[in-house]
Amino acid sequence: MFRTGKIMRIPALILLGLGLSATGFAQNNSVPNKVLAAGGKPLTYADSGLVKQLFFTGLREKTVENYKQASELFNRILQIDPANDASLFELANLQKNQNNYAAARPLLEKAASIKPDNEWYWVALADNYERSNDVAKLENVFNQLIRINPEKADYYFDKANALYLLKRYDEALKFYDRVEEISGPSDELLASRQKIYLKQGNITKAADAIEQMIAANPGQIKYYLMLAEIYNSNNLNDKAIAVLERAKKADPKNGLVHLALADIYRDRKSYDASFKELEVAFAVPDIDIEQKLRIILGYVPKFPDANARASALELSTLLIKAHPASDKAFAIYGDMLLQNSKVPEARVAYKKALTLNPQFYIVHEQLVRIELADNLIDDAIRDGENALSYFPNQALMNYFVGVAWQQKKDYNKAIGYLKNVVSLETDDKEILAQSYSALGDCYHAVSDNKSSDAAYEKALSYDPDNAFVLNNYAYYLSVRNEQLEKAATMSKRSNELKANNASFEDTYAWILFRQKKYAEAKLWMEKAIQHGANSSAVQTEHYGDILFLLGNTDAAVQKWEKAKSIGGASTLIDRKINEKKYIE
Repeated sequence: MFRTGKIMRIPALILLGLGLSATGFAQNNSVPNKVLAAGGKPLTYADSGLVKQLFFTGLREKTVENYKQASELFNRILQIDPANDASLFELANLQKNQNNYAAARPLLEKAASIKPDNEWYWVALADNYERSNDVAKLENVFNQLIRINPEKADYYFDKANALYLLKRYDEALKFYDRVEEISGPSDELLASRQKIYLKQGNITKAADAIEQMIAANPGQIKYYLMLAEIYNSNNLNDKAIAVLERAKKADPKNGLVHLALADIYRDRKSYDASFKELEVAFAVPDIDIEQKLRIILGYVPKFPDANARASALELSTLLIKAHPASDKAFAIYGDMLLQNSKVPEARVAYKKALTLNPQFYIVHEQLVRIELADNLIDDAIRDGENALSYFPNQALMNYFVGVAWQQKKDYNKAIGYLKNVVSLETDDKEILAQSYSALGDCYHAVSDNKSSDAAYEKALSYDPDNAFVLNNYAYYLSVRNEQLEKAATMSKRSNELKANNASFEDTYAWILFRQKKYAEAKLWMEKAIQHGANSSAVQTEHYGDILFLLGNTDAAVQKWEKAKSIGGASTLIDRKINEKKYIE
């Protein structure tokens, strides 16, 4: 709000280096022969010399940031000379450096009372009162600054701002007039006056002032925009549109005008007109791309609506044309293509974004994610490993690449990347659970059962109700015919978590079979076959095994023959059929 503190906050050491003391203590690099102490008694020459020595030593300590020692030195001066305004000022600055404005205030007030003509003391006080929002005291401070330096426009401006906060609007306007007399018109003055006119409900006067600026500067579009905003914020939409149409004539290619019109039309629910203005604005390269990105993202909450997705895509298409060298433009273009189910095109856009900026990690992640989803395993490996060359410690990317190598059945490479994930000390329990689960699968594939079981146990420690981990762990235990009670408990729980899942039901049926609970196994295998989307040779063969051990040999042979015809049955299937018996 107040400019004084910002403009006049000049370090004392710089002033002293110029021979211009902020405190008045070192005027002309000399000390008066006699200095008056408190009560009007003159200091002795010895005390004067000691005060001078202590003061400059204190400044040196402050320069090297030895603030405690500096404070002690300035306080020693005050013991000798309690009315030493220079030391009061320096102590106040030390308190300010520690953000202790409450402690600095009485020191500054005392310094200003001792030397009321010292401009810097009042400037420091203004800053102090402003920070503590003590507006009432600011008025007197600016009165003093105007008295000391009556031709400095900033002091009148700051006093006007204080009067505005005190709601003394007419007085504030008079001081703004004085500022204009000294330094001429400015946008800052114009905006300050507008605030008062609008507070007073005088829209006509606020508008007239800006119209004068437009008349004097017809090519300055910012004044049209200011005027349109005043009209629009006061529900005078038609007037706002009329002003912006004038602006379009003054500068047809100004994108900000079209954005302002788009906002007004949107508020009036004239969505087609609003979108047309956005299209024009997005084609203008001079408009800040961040502003355009925010507009596109504004469509995201409406994305269940296909029209919203299409509009966002159209704007992002215009964005890459206006900003062909922007990685952000192509990144959001990729996002909008993806939202519109244009996956191949999205991959191209993401790759372009990475060409422009290979350090754009989130785009790497999005690219590899969709490649995995589309089963483009070789692409996922290539692009994922490329991403890790820039970001080797990204846990999720290591997981993606590990899973891709797992899909390629190169389990040792997969294990390497998955071990990277769990060694990175990530706090993401979900990614840790998934990584340990994948490690369990990979270790099983390379017949390292001990490591596989340990990995599954670790996965369940992070996510005890992960149905997929429970199912896989249970199945592999049953294949080895180990810990069947534990396997049955886990498998049962997985079916509670994911009901009607054919794969999980098959696992549970197989465990029951291993436990020789053939009747229960038959019920669960029938559920698995019922819920399976496609006939499975493994499930059909298992069903035949169960039927045989229940004494139904003919039905068992039929199931084994069907499993063989489907393809993918065990290597024992021919013997089972030919010998008409279950072979383990």
